[in-house]
Amino acid sequence: MTKATRLLTALPPPQRGRLMELAREVSFPEDTRIFEAGGAADRFWIVRSGAVSLVQQVTPLRRVTVASLGAGDLLGWSWLFPPYRWDFGAEAFSPVRAYEFEAQPVLRLCEEEPALGLSLVRIVAEILAHRLEMTRGRLMEQYGSHRHGAL
Repeated sequence: MTKATRLLTALPPPQRGRLMELAREVSFPEDTRIFEAGGAADRFWIVRSGAVSLVQQVTPLRRVTVASLGAGDLLGWSWLFPPYRWDFGAEAFSPVRAYEFEAQPVLRLCEEEPALGLSLVRIVAEILAHRLEMTRGRLMEQYGSHRHGAL
């Protein structure tokens, strides 16, 4: 399995610099719900330190962690695609420091600089493909262990 792509290190330095001009530093205490599934996706984060859990509500009383993110990881991609709603929820598993980006200024920058926009979309697509591969692997492991236990 390939190593996850890091958005900031994958962008060429001049593009990274222009994107970082739009960043602001934020922090989330442990156990903070950063966003909820179905909410308006109007920003994204690059985790600087700490851990974030992506969660899915499977019943009214049960939330399942579908992925864990750490330093360098992209948190949030739904801001890039209509209908601009979060597909999962996110919670700070530990104290988290991150760079926060509002979607609208980033989207305007992408329109003004199409090369940066194309780079950003390609990198986000690579990140999503990696996460899909990881999720597929977890499902295969889970299915295999349940199937093996049934024999």
